[in-house]
Formats: sequence, C-alpha cells, structure tokens
Amino acid sequence: MNRVDRAKQFLPFDAMKGLKEALLEREEKLSRVAKHDFSEETKEELSYTLSRITNNTEIEMTFYRKGHYYDLLGTVSRINTVYQYLLIGEEKIFFDDIYSLSILDG
Repeated sequence: MNRVDRAKQFLPFDAMKGLKEALLEREEKLSRVAKHDFSEETKEELSYTLSRITNNTEIEMTFYRKGHYYDLLGTVSRINTVYQYLLIGEEKIFFDDIYSLSILDG
C-alpha cells in the first residue's frame, strides 16, 4: 500500500453526511432576534450623524441583517443619499438597518 492510500484510512469519517451543516443552520435560525424599534430622539441622532459622513470617513456601527446584529469598524467608500445606503468595503448597509453609528476621530 502506497503512502497516499495509507494516509486516507486515517481521514475523519462523517457517518451522517450533512448533519453538521443542518445543526449549524438550525442554531442560526434559533439565535435570530427581532429588529428593535427606535425612539424619535434616536432617529434624529442617527440622522445627524449620517449627515456628517462623507467618503473616507472612519466609522463604527452596529447594524441589523437577517435576524442578527453585527458590529462593523471601517471606512466609508461611498454614501448614497438617494437609495439611502453606506458602502464600507464590499458591505452595503442601508440606513434603516443601522442600529448605532459613531464617527471615529482620527
């Protein structure tokens, strides 16, 4: 038996193919949360902060996507006020999905 064939016998064996992926998908579905509503004061604060953002502004934010909140730190490469979104790297975040936003001094 050559070395390659001998090494294959020690590879991990998945007796139930797809079980690991199904468990991860189930865990993701169960960990989803509802999107929070904002007070008028919070909406005004976010609106003011968004009005101060330009291209190449460094920001820190929390945003909502598909049942989860994510934190993001990065530089705004584009802000589109017509379609209301920010582009940070390859990530497109719509204004309505932003939970918290701050501009980093730098």
